[in-house]
Amino acid sequence: MDDDRPDVLLTGLLFYDLVLTGLGRPPTPGEEIWTDGMGCGPGGIANLAVAAARFGLRTSLATVFGDDYYGSYCREVLAGQESVDLSLSRTADGWHTPVTVSLAHGHDRALVTHGQEPPYSQDVLMGDPPESRTALVHLEAEPREWLAKAAANGTHIYADVGWDPTRQWSRDLLDQLALCHAFLPNETEAMAYTRTDSAVAALGTLSELVPVAVVTRGGEGAVAVDQTTGEYAEVPALDVDVLDATGAGDVFGASFVAASLGGWPLVERLRFAALSAGLSVGHHGGGLAAPGWYGVDLWWRSLTDPDLKKAYGFLPHRIPADLGPPVRHAPVTPPAPPH
Repeated sequence: MDDDRPDVLLTGLLFYDLVLTGLGRPPTPGEEIWTDGMGCGPGGIANLAVAAARFGLRTSLATVFGDDYYGSYCREVLAGQESVDLSLSRTADGWHTPVTVSLAHGHDRALVTHGQEPPYSQDVLMGDPPESRTALVHLEAEPREWLAKAAANGTHIYADVGWDPTRQWSRDLLDQLALCHAFLPNETEAMAYTRTDSAVAALGTLSELVPVAVVTRGGEGAVAVDQTTGEYAEVPALDVDVLDATGAGDVFGASFVAASLGGWPLVERLRFAALSAGLSVGHHGGGLAAPGWYGVDLWWRSLTDPDLKKAYGFLPHRIPADLGPPVRHAPVTPPAPPH
């Protein structure tokens, strides 16, 4: 029997992202710096949605669009270009789409955002969430009601978490892991929430709270434990030049879910996610930098490094015959709206 459920269910705040690269150095008050590069496109929760959809996953997104040009543009990119299902999303009259300017510098970036809380909450957007194979969620201090409903439906929850501006890192947040199948924080977040002093120690604590625990380590790669299979894996990051790290963690998470839905061994899941994230940082933006199957296949066919060929020797058996269309990266500016 065919499984017609969405592969991935998502909800969260969408932004219109404007990414500036090639700063040379961070700006200081009172000066003007000209940059070498720029890209724009939907960001925030859209990063996960686009990255997942480009791996052929049926992706359903519940978010709020402003009734402005940025909202219309982001909606067209997601639905028209990337084939993301937006039937759970809404357009809010009189509310503008949040805008983020990302200043990429070195291996990181600084963000400046203007926006307001959307008029519809995640729980209102989701209601009784549709049955889905997985959901990718961003845990917050206040638990969302829809998460428990989705977990009760048999949806596997893959969660991450963000920076805590209060620096309290309340362990109460970890209580939500009881609803989750997997948790994928970065090492700073993982160590802070578990009160440990290394990524591996944090992983050990998290593996007691959730079936699949992954700790990402930026340029150092990632470590993971899958208690359902008894596997442990540690992989390095791809050695690449970083143009823009915006959304790399989102691309990693979506790629890990895609490989998990394929039933891959843990080390393959982890290597694939590290590869996808590594390929994404060579382009502007978050989701629109995601490689999809087309980009992964292109990388594999051009690969000459014997060590990487050995490490990623599983790819020819995983890459589908239908790669999908060539991916479209973030444009410098959005096209003019039709008249």
